[in-house]
Amino acid sequence: MSAEIICVGTELLLGDILNSNLQFLGQQLAILGIPHYYQTVVGDNLDRVKQAIDIALKRSSILIFTGGLGPTPDDLTTEAIAAYFNIPLISKPEIIEDMKAKFAKRGRELASNNYKQALIPQGATILPNPTGTAPGMIWQPQANVTILTFPGVPSEMYRMWSETAIPYLKSQGWGEEMIYSKMLRFWGIGESNLALKVNHLFSLNNPMVAPYVSKGEVRLRVSSKAKSEFEAFKIINPVVDEIKNIAGEDYYGCDDDSLASVIGKLLKEKKQTLSVAESCTGGGLGSMITSVSGSSDYFMGGVISYDNRVKMSVLGVSETSLNQFGAVSHQVAEEMAKGVQKLLNTDWSISITGIAGPEGGTMEKPVGLVYIGIASADRQVTSIKYLLGDEKGRDLIRHFSACYGLDQLRRKLVNN
Repeated sequence: MSAEIICVGTELLLGDILNSNLQFLGQQLAILGIPHYYQTVVGDNLDRVKQAIDIALKRSSILIFTGGLGPTPDDLTTEAIAAYFNIPLISKPEIIEDMKAKFAKRGRELASNNYKQALIPQGATILPNPTGTAPGMIWQPQANVTILTFPGVPSEMYRMWSETAIPYLKSQGWGEEMIYSKMLRFWGIGESNLALKVNHLFSLNNPMVAPYVSKGEVRLRVSSKAKSEFEAFKIINPVVDEIKNIAGEDYYGCDDDSLASVIGKLLKEKKQTLSVAESCTGGGLGSMITSVSGSSDYFMGGVISYDNRVKMSVLGVSETSLNQFGAVSHQVAEEMAKGVQKLLNTDWSISITGIAGPEGGTMEKPVGLVYIGIASADRQVTSIKYLLGDEKGRDLIRHFSACYGLDQLRRKLVNN
């Protein structure tokens, strides 16, 4: 038995809405150990939804629908499912009462088109929606076929899945062996280089090791299927330890860690403070740092010195350095780092200056050229040059620059 996810909504096909439901459900099915090989997105069309059902039933026995449960004419999921199996729709009074109560709390009356949401196929069980007006259903229209429907609103679907769907699926024998995993995170090493170092681990069956890449960050997911979390991590942890030893300082954290949260922990442990001076990232570095709760304990602030006059008047960058070496240079990056460290009286500082593009590059200083300065607690200043390339585009160049700044600080904090 395997599951298939069918997301209904023309807005998904057009790309107007990010389909986060697919990601959530895919993760949840993996945790429960339910095989899941196909995902389908279909527009708001009765015949095409029925066709999607027909295709799915040839290869899957659990069909999970999201979307198309609302009150408008284009909400056709329930109607299409009932029509496919040639089962009449029945109005459920308890759904109507639930909707009336929710509307009353908002000081509104139930609209006539909302009554459509009380219709479910005869024989189906209501899947309650604690927060919204669109209930789902759990239905077994045929032997070895289970259908679950959820609204497309992610927050409503997540809660319904956790409170109703998971207990139901477990009652059917799923989840006795669940998949547990640890996501290892790396910065400063490419996917291919890391893969070469840990290639012998990709052939393992339990645990399994799989690589991922997102915006420059390489990840390895180490997963195990077991009857308990304790048993799973007895299998996972030796492989995790081996990977950490192989990767060395390129490994920075796991699961929900970020570069910003890791440097935050290190600064807190050392009771040290941080400031930043940014040019091409325009506040992106400071935003990453302050996205971590509790960052006010160690982050004092920053200066966005986009214009050279700000570099000189606020950070104390010398006009000579700007004229002789240019704003994007080792010298200016180091002077920016020293300047903000002195200005805000911090133990550490990071500076970033570069050419994010798409304009402004030259043969000598192309788009993607970035210098990162680090001023340390012992008042030593270093800088590093990066050639990030113009093919990444402006946003990714800025993102990579901020991440490299955090990573360079992390490495120094670890070794300091």
